[in-house]
Amino acid sequence: MRRGLIAATLAFLALFLFVPLAAVFVEAFRKGAGVYLASLVEADARAAIRLTILTAAIVVPLNVVFGVAAAWAISRFDFRGKSLLVTLIDLPLSISPVVSGLIYVLLFGLQGALGPWLADHDVKIIFAVPGIVLATIFVTLPFVARELIPLMQSQGSEEEEAALTLGATGWQMFARVTLPKIRWGLLFGAVLCNARAMGEFGAVSVVSGHIRGVTTTIPLHVEILYNEYQFAACFAVASLLTLLAVATLALKKLVEMRVR
Repeated sequence: MRRGLIAATLAFLALFLFVPLAAVFVEAFRKGAGVYLASLVEADARAAIRLTILTAAIVVPLNVVFGVAAAWAISRFDFRGKSLLVTLIDLPLSISPVVSGLIYVLLFGLQGALGPWLADHDVKIIFAVPGIVLATIFVTLPFVARELIPLMQSQGSEEEEAALTLGATGWQMFARVTLPKIRWGLLFGAVLCNARAMGEFGAVSVVSGHIRGVTTTIPLHVEILYNEYQFAACFAVASLLTLLAVATLALKKLVEMRVR
């Protein structure tokens, strides 16, 4: 029975995980390393990579700040609406990314609630970088907070209270007591947030407008290349996301080992 379960598990992983991952790199290098490298340094590909990195560089710090603040409020204080706040933090996990992108279009689009005012003041959010950032922030909102809330609740607040009693200021208490205790959970949440930010497709696809070289992230650029039957370039760019996933899993494992 044990051997049968192990064999079934390995067969399932091989069929649905290892073979597709290997196929990405096989297709990426099918026409040689020269074509592979050329696909990555092509102008539209470089623009997609830059936009993806820029979006993650904005989204991850903002979510780290929000996650720490939300976890602190929920784990250290009792207040009316606390359970509602926890539910709202989890809301992006239960909403389809496409729907979340559509919400921003209905709010900031030309025919949306704020669209005419934004147009009058020459502010462009939808089909521009700000819309991509906002949509990505929404879908990645829970990751840091959900890692820190149970961690800080389990740790308690005795050490922080002792630091305040001994004369530490609020910032000193946070920097010297709280932050060292939560640093690995914070890093774990940031890693997951970064991976989702770089790989997000649904919400970004709705708000980006697919303007090639301007509002296309790596996942959107992969879709464009695939629809144009440029399969070698498509899989070459897709391999970047695959490598990102592997690196994320490796870093996640290192953090888990450190935590243990």
